[in-house]
Amino acid sequence: MRSVRMRILMTLLVLAVVGVGGWQLLPSQDSGGATITVGTTDTVTSLDPAGAYDAGSWALFSSVFQSLLTYEPGGVSPVPDAAKSCSFVKDSLVTYTCELRADLSFVSGSKVTAEDVKYSFDRVKKINSDVGPASLFSTLKSVDAKGLKVTFHLSSPDATFPFKVATGAGSIVDPTKYPADGLRVGSSVDGTGPYRLTGYTKGKKVLLSPNSHYEGAVSTGAPIELRYYADPEALEKAWKAKDVKVATRQLPPAVLAALNTSDPDQRVYEADGSETRNLYFNTRSGSPLHETDVRKAMAWLIDREQLAASVYDGTVEPLYSLIPTGITGHSTSFFDSYPNQSAGKARKLLESAGVSIPVKFTYGYGLGSGAAAAEAKELKRQLEASGLFKVDVKGYEWTDFQKRWATGRLDAYAVGWVADYPDPDTFAGPLVGTDSTMNTGYSDKAVDKYIAGSRQFADRSRAAGDFRDLQQVIAEEVPVVPLWQRKEYIVASADIGGGQFLADGNGVFRLWKLDWI
Repeated sequence: MRSVRMRILMTLLVLAVVGVGGWQLLPSQDSGGATITVGTTDTVTSLDPAGAYDAGSWALFSSVFQSLLTYEPGGVSPVPDAAKSCSFVKDSLVTYTCELRADLSFVSGSKVTAEDVKYSFDRVKKINSDVGPASLFSTLKSVDAKGLKVTFHLSSPDATFPFKVATGAGSIVDPTKYPADGLRVGSSVDGTGPYRLTGYTKGKKVLLSPNSHYEGAVSTGAPIELRYYADPEALEKAWKAKDVKVATRQLPPAVLAALNTSDPDQRVYEADGSETRNLYFNTRSGSPLHETDVRKAMAWLIDREQLAASVYDGTVEPLYSLIPTGITGHSTSFFDSYPNQSAGKARKLLESAGVSIPVKFTYGYGLGSGAAAAEAKELKRQLEASGLFKVDVKGYEWTDFQKRWATGRLDAYAVGWVADYPDPDTFAGPLVGTDSTMNTGYSDKAVDKYIAGSRQFADRSRAAGDFRDLQQVIAEEVPVVPLWQRKEYIVASADIGGGQFLADGNGVFRLWKLDWI
């Protein structure tokens, strides 16, 4: 998402639980099906799964659409949802089949068939939206459908394909409502998820009602009003005013740092997370950052510790590799290559590249995305303090920002990454592979070879070597500079339970787990 969008292996730690006694874990008999309000800064960019690859949109897709597979709370392997069963054929890793549940139906009442699943996958690839998830299906060659059986034919072995099927990219849509060769417009959704979309105001709120016809791996929950806020400060104001019962992604860093776990009026959930943020560079010819030595010079100047302390109040951890701490294949390739800040080494690199000093370039960030403005200011300060760079910083409305980086109109841009599925692969292909989602123009045969090689191992621990080698190449060529990773924070009022399941690191936003207590 996906920008600011691995949600992987996050061990949830409930820091504050109000009250005692088993009765408090049960739904209140007095809630009467009342709506639970949830606040976030991750807004929806598109209601069409073929046209969205971001955290806010995919969070909504978890509720209103179904994929063939999903993840149980805390799970790292996909389990059947719309499917009754799925498996690779004879462990080939190139042919994957799923048998659909027989009782699925769209909002219209029409039954879901294998042809509908084929249609949903085919249109994602055919539309190939600049800001869509088609890149996740780079190994998908074709799809066959017969009755309730779907067969996926892959162009090369891909042990990660089931993980990708379980994401928002695998959302099953109604062919009568979603055109085959273009994105659906309007504010309606036709899926088979645990909720029905009953109201939508772009950038403001979503109303969700339990889908009484849902059949799948989860259960429906309380009615939800999901409210979107322009920035963390606005979300903080709403939380303090008790306009929302749950606040997540993201309260301001200072607020997160000061959360009081002993406050009887709230529940605070903190999870070891793998959300990361990277600084991406336009590597195309004609960009001031095209030369590798220019990007290396920037890597010698960036002070992650200062960034984490001054901008994020210590609520993030400095990151020195594409794959975050705690994930298979994690390394410290950028620390090994650039162990400290050195303006002298940066200058030598620029002089060897024969570029004019200071190097002037544009830097863009998304408005409302956490502390992005303060982060941009700090990075500009760090780079310009050396006298080697001149940075033109500008913030853009999120949708405009996505389009600008996707079309190569920015020289540099920082984007958060909430990973798509619980596997280190999600930090490789989508970020640095040829035709990556981040669209930096970067392409390297060795990197693509490591990505393809890692996908041949059903035992994902065996892919660790490929990922470490990949990260060393990235540290040498610097199409991206990792900045930080952070934990997941969810704050709920004392009368709401289930917050610990809302986002636990495997790509599913479980609004149906929230309930009155």
